[in-house]
Amino acid sequence: MIQIGVIGLPQSGKSALCQALQNLAGETMQFVEVHHSDELHGHAYDVVLQVVDATRLEDSLMLTPHIIDEQQKIVLAIGRYDLLLKTDHSLNLPKLEQLIGVPTCRVSVRLNYGLPNCLSILREVAARPASTAHPIYHLRDQEGDEDTYRAYVHGILTETLTHAKDDKHQTRLERIDKVLTNPWLGFPIMMAILYFVFWCTFTLGAYPQAWIEGGVDGLSAWIWTLMEPSWWSSLLIDGVLQGVGAVLAFLPNIIILFFFISLMEDSGYMAREAFIMDTIMHRVGLHGRSFIPMLMGFGCNVPAIMAARDIPNPKDRVLTMLMVPFMSCSARLPVYMLFVDTFFEHHKALVMISLYAIGICLSVIFAIIMKRTKWFRQDNDDTVNELPEFRIPKARNTAAHIWERVADYLQKICTVILWASVIIWALEYFPTQDLNDLEHSYLASIGQFVSPLMEPLGFDWKMSVCLLTGLPAKEAIVSTLAILYGGDISAAGFTPLTAFSFMLFVLLYFPCVATIATLHREAGKQWAWFTVFHSLFLAWFISFVVYQIGSLL
Repeated sequence: MIQIGVIGLPQSGKSALCQALQNLAGETMQFVEVHHSDELHGHAYDVVLQVVDATRLEDSLMLTPHIIDEQQKIVLAIGRYDLLLKTDHSLNLPKLEQLIGVPTCRVSVRLNYGLPNCLSILREVAARPASTAHPIYHLRDQEGDEDTYRAYVHGILTETLTHAKDDKHQTRLERIDKVLTNPWLGFPIMMAILYFVFWCTFTLGAYPQAWIEGGVDGLSAWIWTLMEPSWWSSLLIDGVLQGVGAVLAFLPNIIILFFFISLMEDSGYMAREAFIMDTIMHRVGLHGRSFIPMLMGFGCNVPAIMAARDIPNPKDRVLTMLMVPFMSCSARLPVYMLFVDTFFEHHKALVMISLYAIGICLSVIFAIIMKRTKWFRQDNDDTVNELPEFRIPKARNTAAHIWERVADYLQKICTVILWASVIIWALEYFPTQDLNDLEHSYLASIGQFVSPLMEPLGFDWKMSVCLLTGLPAKEAIVSTLAILYGGDISAAGFTPLTAFSFMLFVLLYFPCVATIATLHREAGKQWAWFTVFHSLFLAWFISFVVYQIGSLL
């Protein structure tokens, strides 16, 4: 068993790192906390892991020559690197490793970043024979006192610690990183990247989307020629094929969108988006780490709410969970794409990004209001997230991430969407057994019951029914629209104004039942019901204001 002595962080920080590394290494290593350098005397660890605070480099590295001088094999683990970037500095890690003669890595326990690499380096160093080739050994001949050590460390940092105004020693990735996290350039760059992602999602996805829609229509026409008109043929074609096919057509767009999301996550740019938003989140009264679950909410609200467990402050944790449903999850994406493709052909990416931006802005306003209530009023937390290294994404990770989302999408199509399509068809077909007589169907009775409440938003009874079917899964709205309107919403009473009002309602009214159930489990019953009622009111109010003002204009 390899014995590792860990030294360099406050007690709480060391315990977290030791525990994380121990869990990962198993029985092959034993990590022992060392509280003071004197404890190294007379104890020959296989390797000493020194955890260095990037915001206090000179003071932290003053311990390094003492450890080396005791002929201990050592590895440096650099933490809190994001705070160093906040001071407009960066550190050339390869050059630091070269000058100080010690293997170096970056670690973050909270993000679970760099730990496997750290273990690999520790094993490699433990297997090496003890060396006297460290540059520090020449200080023995100079009576290695504190002043000599400090001068040595200062000289190393002069060569490796770089200010943004003096970037000649920075690597290419470090220069890119400084631009992406720049206080003035970071946010516009982030918005430009998101605009490009949505533009590609629509432009590149339009071709396979058209192929799938054509294939569904062709299959439906072929089946009509093989079957006699009956309730069974109507169920198969008007219910299953048209309902499921309408949702399946957006699969290429889902793949393209999550391809880009995977690239942003694996490269480390997603964490930089949270870094950019940290200042804004602090003004709201939250922490930058609250933005990570919100970003995850663009994929699915359920795991995003569960990800908020990592926020240590209980009030911030619950408030972040309540903010997540404002994020447009991938289930809402097919609805947006259907209306944007039909009514906003020349402004697709702009309208799409506006929906995401509206959700974020309303979540911020919601947080500001809630922070002033007795339930969430508190002092701000000044700690900041760690930033992982900026790196090149791996194709295997990207493919796995895409497949995970595609598999989830296909599972919904084969379960929730399929059953929703069958139920909607049945309510539309009976009791008249005539799809051309919708006004006397069970579905019309349900729609006309809620229609008076929705008419001020510009919605007829069919649109109201579509919103009801979105409760189990938002994708079901698309299949319902396909069944009710025969796949052509452009001639169904929608206008660009009612389309935008409808999309706003889909954005804001409470998410799927699974999300509410997760909120119930993670935050409590009262906050789950609070989300149901406040989201319904907000969706109705915002859609009402937009439609009424738009009608006047």
